[in-house]
Amino acid sequence: MANGTLEVRDLSVSYGRAVRALRGVSLEVPAGSVTAVLGANGAGKTTLLRAISGTLPFHRGAVESGGVRLGDRTLSGLRPAAVVAAGVVQVPEGRRVFGRLTVEENLRAGALGARDRSGTAKSRARVLELFPILAERAGQRAGLLSGGEQQMLAIGRALMARPSVLLLDEPTLGLAPLMAERIAETITEINRQGTAILLIEQNAALALELSSTAHVLEVGAVTLHGPSAELAASDEVRRRYLGVADDDAAADAAEAERTADTAPTLERWTG
Repeated sequence: MANGTLEVRDLSVSYGRAVRALRGVSLEVPAGSVTAVLGANGAGKTTLLRAISGTLPFHRGAVESGGVRLGDRTLSGLRPAAVVAAGVVQVPEGRRVFGRLTVEENLRAGALGARDRSGTAKSRARVLELFPILAERAGQRAGLLSGGEQQMLAIGRALMARPSVLLLDEPTLGLAPLMAERIAETITEINRQGTAILLIEQNAALALELSSTAHVLEVGAVTLHGPSAELAASDEVRRRYLGVADDDAAADAAEAERTADTAPTLERWTG
């Protein structure tokens, strides 16, 4: 398994040679780090992960220019299985587990992508330590798990391939707050154990909290990037993704409306 920085350089992607989804995107995910990508729906976040993982052709997409590397190895042009074997594994949005297979069978399927399967037992033990509920549900069909449990299984299945970089696409989407918090804590623990993470997360506040560096995608291009703490303090990010400045603006508007409502009354009393 390759180790090192995951590098995306000047990546441009289109669908059907008509829709340009990414425009010269560049970013890095250093070994052992968490890098977040923020953006509205349709900004190109999922396309970015598809380009890295090699699954673009399944969605009729193609890389027009630029490329992806992990350490000294080029990932561009590799089949998805080869990307996984190189050490980069994606957990797609939507908790796509194998519903008719048991939890245990899903985990075994994840191990098939590892180049060296000698550590399968160790990987399984790690997954069950992170998600003890999966041990209790080992013989249950994955399709019968709750949404949160399916997300745990999707992440656990990816970890069975022992990735050096984990690509997470909206891991807390649709989950109850307590389950989302638990998934977030697990992401931190996975990173603490040495796995680098590229995180796509609609909850911008959570993404900035979990990551050290963040990039903002707008219409397929990176418009802002830097340390997550600095972006969290940026007026633009606070207004567009955290809703803080919008609350202030709403308060100002409400105050202006109250002033306008009382103005005629004051005129009557002073007239």
